Amino acid sequence: MSVRIEKNGKVWTVIHSRPEAKNAMDPASAEALERAFLEFDRDAEAAVAVLWGEGGAFCAGFDLKHAAQGTGIETQPFPADETQMPRAPHRAVRGPMGPTRLVLDKPVIAAVAGPAVAGGFEIALWCDLRVMEVSAYFGVYCRRWGVPLIDGGTVRLPRIVGRGRALDLVLTGRKVTAEEAMRINLCEHVVPDGQARQHAESLAREIARFPQGCMRADRRSVYHQEGLGLREAMRYEWENGIPSVAAEGRAGAARFASGKGRGGNFSDI
Repeated sequence: MSVRIEKNGKVWTVIHSRPEAKNAMDPASAEALERAFLEFDRDAEAAVAVLWGEGGAFCAGFDLKHAAQGTGIETQPFPADETQMPRAPHRAVRGPMGPTRLVLDKPVIAAVAGPAVAGGFEIALWCDLRVMEVSAYFGVYCRRWGVPLIDGGTVRLPRIVGRGRALDLVLTGRKVTAEEAMRINLCEHVVPDGQARQHAESLAREIARFPQGCMRADRRSVYHQEGLGLREAMRYEWENGIPSVAAEGRAGAARFASGKGRGGNFSDI
């Protein structure tokens, strides 16, 4: 099996293991990764997932041996009626890289070691947060071979770093080191080599401690506001968030009133 899941309470680590190919994506792995994340999103006990490539590479992109044979990369387009943001969990027609077209209701953290290039870069962009090791790197390396970004790269990259920087990376295909990625907001954490998974899982456990309904509502609002006008986005924020006030907010306020979490203390909540 090239994909497996290791579960530690509310934190699931989804592991892609094709080290002999630097975790390049083949059709079987793409299907298995998508199934793993759908299982994660539907499991009531799971809260945060970490995506990690075993063997020192996050993902070297789509396996071009399959592309050269015409297998796996030609997928069906989106259905014509997909104009509204769907409710999670949602599965569009699967893209070549696996989970990149999924809409989940729970966060995923990329633990990036070595290359995360071409389609592997697109998978990292699909994740909510990116933890990179010092020697890890991104890049649109498929620029060299006439393979376009069709797993969300041209959509998510400019939303994360802005159009100008995105075009620089897309047009040149150049290597982006962890240091530069941190500087241009392409990753959120840079850690010593060998520590990406450990750091990502620690971050996942911290997120999993919080009231999950509220956290997921805020996460939905962050994504949904993209492309909306201010008033429409704020209306969605209100309608999306207000159920959590009754479900979790009042109980949380009562805990604070009883003395919990004073002075910004996150350890006693």
